[in-house]
Amino acid sequence: MLHELVERIDALRTKIQEAWEVLKLDEVKKEIAVLEQEALAADFWSDPERAKRESQKLADLRKEHDRWQDLRMRLLELEEVTRLAMEDKDASMNQELDQKLEAMEKQYMELEFSLLFSGSHDGSNAIVAIHAGAGGTDAQDWAEMLLRMVFRYAEKKGWSVQLLDESRGGEAGIKSATFMVRGRYAYGHLKGEHGVHRLVRQSPFNADALRQTSFALIEVVPEIDEDVDMHIDAKDLRIDTFMSGGKGGQSVNTTYSAVRIVHVPTKITVSCQNERSQTQNKEMAMKILKAKLLKLKEEELEKEKQKLRGEYQSAEWGNQIRSYVLHPYHMVKDHRTDVETADTDAVLDGDLDRFIEGYLRWNARHET
Repeated sequence: MLHELVERIDALRTKIQEAWEVLKLDEVKKEIAVLEQEALAADFWSDPERAKRESQKLADLRKEHDRWQDLRMRLLELEEVTRLAMEDKDASMNQELDQKLEAMEKQYMELEFSLLFSGSHDGSNAIVAIHAGAGGTDAQDWAEMLLRMVFRYAEKKGWSVQLLDESRGGEAGIKSATFMVRGRYAYGHLKGEHGVHRLVRQSPFNADALRQTSFALIEVVPEIDEDVDMHIDAKDLRIDTFMSGGKGGQSVNTTYSAVRIVHVPTKITVSCQNERSQTQNKEMAMKILKAKLLKLKEEELEKEKQKLRGEYQSAEWGNQIRSYVLHPYHMVKDHRTDVETADTDAVLDGDLDRFIEGYLRWNARHET
């Protein structure tokens, strides 16, 4: 029994070491040390927004490193206790040691999830946009439900969310909204939400409570580093300023601080109105535009690869990635992975882990 425990301990130690190297946790530790020194600087909080971002990044890195380090150290302790038990030929500890090892194996399985983040941008923050589709007021209400769903998911992960732009619906809901999600692997987690989401329910906006099908589109792009070289010709841009849609008589309502940028060749339109000034809104809008152009370029390259493999399918508006049925039964089903649940309330309250993990595992299989 003790010999079997030693073999399992050796196997787990190997897996942890491989994960340590894949996640570059030695480099993460160095980055933590640098950020800790920066946080001690006297002028660290002179730029509150930057300080908040750096503090969030430091907390995320610490959490990731410490969880793996804790598992590694506990396994070393277990290995030593097992070695002593073998030397003393003490079989009375078999059950206790086995239980401790099972707990560590379970912890590894939970941490293993982070190994699925293999994309070049997976560790980045995410820029998310939600657009109401076909379905009128119901679709706008559905878009706001999805907005809340993603906000709640980010909140449960301990990430920060910044609303950048929002266009309210006439009767209810939103026509569109754009927001930034800042956190370790935020894009890696949320990239699988990119696509059309379909809702079937009894309409609360219909006097006869008829069943209504609504659609909304979620776009997810990574926040790209400022040092990424991407030339955008100024002649290709149309930049408009308009009155910001702040709430309740704020001074922002009296100035044309909101910015809309149209990239004429691709017809990509981005806007930002929730920063403090027109300059800041323009900078953020340009950041979003660059991220969308980068993703568009990567998607075009991937489509070419898929065509060569004979696997390409066009991503039409009707090709929804997930359906949410609230009537006549309850079911949320992802059409790519076949992951499903009848607990629709939990999903709409941000319980997305099963779908996100399902997508990452499905995507990993299709990339190999």
